[in-house]
Amino acid sequence: MSRTVVITGANRGIGLELARHYVRQGDNVIGICRETSDELDEIASMVIENIDVTNADSVEQLAIVLSNENIDILINNAGLFSNERLGNLDFDSIQRQMEVNAYGPLRVTEALLSRLSAGSKIVSITSRMGSIEDNTSGNYYGYRASKAALNTFSKSLAMDLQPKDIAVAVLHPGYVQTRMVGFSGDITPADSANGLAQRIETLTMENTGGFWHSNGEELPW
Repeated sequence: MSRTVVITGANRGIGLELARHYVRQGDNVIGICRETSDELDEIASMVIENIDVTNADSVEQLAIVLSNENIDILINNAGLFSNERLGNLDFDSIQRQMEVNAYGPLRVTEALLSRLSAGSKIVSITSRMGSIEDNTSGNYYGYRASKAALNTFSKSLAMDLQPKDIAVAVLHPGYVQTRMVGFSGDITPADSANGLAQRIETLTMENTGGFWHSNGEELPW
C-alpha cells in the first residue's frame, strides 16, 4: 500500500533525493518548497511552493492545502547553514537559523498534526553539530544552537505524541555534497537519502525520540 510522504525543502539536495527514493518505493510524495525545480515537478504527486516555514501565514496556508491529506511520513528537511565566529558574531544570522532550522520544523509539525494518525512518523533532519557532547571545535554558533533546539523540540514531540502512537526522530544526514556546504561533503545526496530512509523504516514506538546518523550510529545529545 502506498504511503503519503510530505517533505519540506524538497526541491533540491537531500530533500529531492528523499523524494526520488519514496517515489521509487511507490509512495505519494508531496514536495514543499519556496521555489520548485524541474526535477521535483517531474516526480512529485503534488508540489506546494511559495511556502516559507518561518512565516505563520504561509504555514497556515500549507495546512489548508493539505487539509484532506492523511500523512504517513512528515520529513522536516528545509534548513539553513552559516558560520559565526566569536569576535565577529552576526546575531541576525543566528536568529535566521533559529527561525528556519528549529522553529520552522516545529511550526510545520504543529500545523499538520491533525493530518497524522496512529502509525505516522515525524522525522526532522538535524545535524550532529547539534550535539552538545560532540562539540569539540566550537564556532558555528547559530547552526549548532538551532539544531540543538530542534533536537530538544523533537524529543518533546516524541514524548507528547506517544499516546497518539506517532513516532518521532531526529536524523543526521552525514556530511553531504550539497549546495549548503559548497558541494564539499563526503557522501552524495543519494547515499544520504538511502541511509535516512532506512532509519525511517526502522523507526517505531519502541525507539521513538532517538537521534541517529544516517549510517545507523546512535548519536550523543
